[in-house]
Amino acid sequence: MIPVVGVFESRQSAQQAAAALGAAGIAKKYLTILTPDSSERDPNIESVPQTQGEQPGMVKAMGAVAGGAVGMGLGEVLASLLVPGVGPILAIGVAGGALLGAIGGGAVGGALENSAFSGLPEEELYVYQDALRRGRTVVVAMAEDQTQAQAAREALERAGAESIDRAREMWWVGLRDVEKEHYESAGGNFQADESAYRRGFCVGLRSGHNLQTPEPVDLEPDSGHPVSQAFRHGYERGRAYAQENQGRSKSA
Repeated sequence: MIPVVGVFESRQSAQQAAAALGAAGIAKKYLTILTPDSSERDPNIESVPQTQGEQPGMVKAMGAVAGGAVGMGLGEVLASLLVPGVGPILAIGVAGGALLGAIGGGAVGGALENSAFSGLPEEELYVYQDALRRGRTVVVAMAEDQTQAQAAREALERAGAESIDRAREMWWVGLRDVEKEHYESAGGNFQADESAYRRGFCVGLRSGHNLQTPEPVDLEPDSGHPVSQAFRHGYERGRAYAQENQGRSKSA
């Protein structure tokens, strides 16, 4: 499966995109919408009460959506989760609970491999977190082939989506000043080394779910080149960022 992702300023725009993606051939089971959960619930959405045995951070199924109450045509399944540092998030779609759990931190590093979202890069989950934190709505479609993926990208663009590449840049902008200060305090030249540092940071995010001692990183993924000091420094910071995120989720 090929992931195609768009970020929208409003839930209404995401609704329009959902309809367009269906027309582009994306099956409902491969379409999920993640959106900040407002305090005003649609009266047709049946909420699930807290129970004494409920685990902190647990994804809560919200039951059936009578008549497509949210107006997205994804039918029937909702899930909600309070994501630390982000707020309450609603997932709409058959497989939305799995993706929401991963974004919440509890399922990063394995659970997506056996779900409809197995093609999603783990580090991209942090980009979705950031978009949701900024009040955006994220639409995730899993296309069956390149032709369908291109049709889905065009449908998202026509609906006014911000590309995932743009969202990724905004995520990095939010981290950049802190990482620059940290690297330069250790004697590095961030202006010269930012590209390698950022690559290392993203690789660190992918391995950060494993709280055991990390394996040494000697070669850059994809290129096979020996890692630079900037890459290694970014890698260590990315791991720390992922582990801190995971720690917040477990304490929520």
